[in-house]
Amino acid sequence: MHEIEPFYLWRDDYIAAEDQLSPFYNTEYSEFYYDKQLYNFLIHPQWDAFGSTTLYIKVLYADYDRNFAIIELMGEWNDTLHNDIMLLKREIIELMVDEGINKFILVGENVLNFHASDDSYYEEWFQDVEDGWIAGINFNEHVIKEFRDHSIDYFINFGGELDDLHWRKLKPLQFYKKVEELLTKRLN
Repeated sequence: MHEIEPFYLWRDDYIAAEDQLSPFYNTEYSEFYYDKQLYNFLIHPQWDAFGSTTLYIKVLYADYDRNFAIIELMGEWNDTLHNDIMLLKREIIELMVDEGINKFILVGENVLNFHASDDSYYEEWFQDVEDGWIAGINFNEHVIKEFRDHSIDYFINFGGELDDLHWRKLKPLQFYKKVEELLTKRLN
């Protein structure tokens, strides 16, 4: 687990710790001191904590002119025991929405499990983005099944090419445009 680090090839384009509008502005990281853990496993120190004990994130990119953010997630998304969606919504998403972000790309290939509770915070997030959207990219099949079984896919877009998108070779704007194109096709 400690070797899984957030995607870092866009650091020339964006660093959340240097973005005055980011919830992680002025965060300092250690490359050597592992201070976060997922259950009994240490995780890479570059992941950001937001109050959950099982889910960590990294804001990979935010564009306030185009109103989108790309967020990578890692760990276990557990709404049942830890109400992770409430913490994510209150501690991160609301701050970003207040800065004009209304399109969210969630990269979920490192989300190991999902345990649902109710969908009220997802519905609230969906209403907050009005003309925007929330897209789940590369989540594991069993995780998507859990989201679907609890009708959360009504609020977060999954499926089709979103489940197997080769995004790491793209620049942030290219990635955003690809996701937007896929979602626009769905709506038309």
